[in-house]
Amino acid sequence: MNKFGTISRGVKTPIIKEGDNLCQIVVDSILSATKQENISLNDRDVVAITEAVVGISMGNYATIDDIACDVKEKFGDETVGLIFPILSRNRFSLLLKGIAKGVKRLIIQLSFPSDEVGNELINNDLFYAQHFEMMSKSFTGDEFNRHFNHPMHPFTGINYIDLYKEYGGENCEIIVSNNPLDMLKYTKNIICADIHTRNRTRDALIRAGAKKVITLCDILNKSVNGSGYNSKYGLLGSNKSTDDRIKLFPEGEKAQELVEDIQKSLYEKTGKTLGVMVYGDGAFKDPVGKIWELADPVVSPAYTSNLEGTPNELKLKYLADNKFASLRGAELAEAIKGEIKSKESNLKGNMASQGTTPRRYVDLLGSLADLTSGSGDKGTPVVLIQNYFTNYAD
Repeated sequence: MNKFGTISRGVKTPIIKEGDNLCQIVVDSILSATKQENISLNDRDVVAITEAVVGISMGNYATIDDIACDVKEKFGDETVGLIFPILSRNRFSLLLKGIAKGVKRLIIQLSFPSDEVGNELINNDLFYAQHFEMMSKSFTGDEFNRHFNHPMHPFTGINYIDLYKEYGGENCEIIVSNNPLDMLKYTKNIICADIHTRNRTRDALIRAGAKKVITLCDILNKSVNGSGYNSKYGLLGSNKSTDDRIKLFPEGEKAQELVEDIQKSLYEKTGKTLGVMVYGDGAFKDPVGKIWELADPVVSPAYTSNLEGTPNELKLKYLADNKFASLRGAELAEAIKGEIKSKESNLKGNMASQGTTPRRYVDLLGSLADLTSGSGDKGTPVVLIQNYFTNYAD
């Protein structure tokens, strides 16, 4: 038996800049690293590339002015509501500045005690212990600050009401409420800034009589004055690049072409058919900070077809404790191997598969890659994952 299961390795590459040939860099880096470490590539090994370097190499950038121009074109000289933005300087500060610059007046509605992905406006434990009855109330920004003693984010030490008021400028007002329909008291022209609940929020507002409602997907979903864009996700998944420029989430068609080119090139050089994917945030939650890391619209915006699907796995400890409770050692190992080899092609509803949540392969692999590469100075924007599709019987 092969003694190793899944292995995830960060692969160091040159520093990637706009205009670089990312396909060649990825392939060369993988081949150089595996040769140096005497690692053999196999069919269905996975090469994962962080979305950051994909966007950088493709020059998928836009400025505050580009955002403002697009927003102004969509709303004209109107008061606009901005509902449920996440609390993040990296993710949202420049988007907020651009949106504020493109409207006559901006009303920002924050949720509490935390935003959609877990960034706290006020400490969750304190709020639920002492103020839970206020969950359905609405506040102005000043009222919220006074009532909760000007709360600070535990990691950044920042009061996001004050910060977002500053970014929004003189013609900006902050309200704090968990009910999106409260925005209709101020304006019927609204941008839904939430990520994973955006369509639900938009539809509720339209049913309640909103005049014009868009999501962040609808801003910079096409080029503005030669800017970058994302035809499917717009501003979602973007990050701060400089003080006046953002890097957008990789454009889907171009990212898909990249992963297929990398797969083809690796096959030509190795004779192996690898899976290739672009990954962003992994879908996991920090147990201490309570932040759900998935601030991107999806974990993977592009991947090769051989990474489609979900796991179809048996729970080994269930088999060992139940069907094969009387067996031990080599006899138990052989019995479990036989069970795996003969398992049904779809184990849904089978008690022996309980606890094996059928998440998509690309979401699982993207989370593994994100944890492997990190977000700081590791210098490994490419990850090689091996043995992921093997099991105990292989």
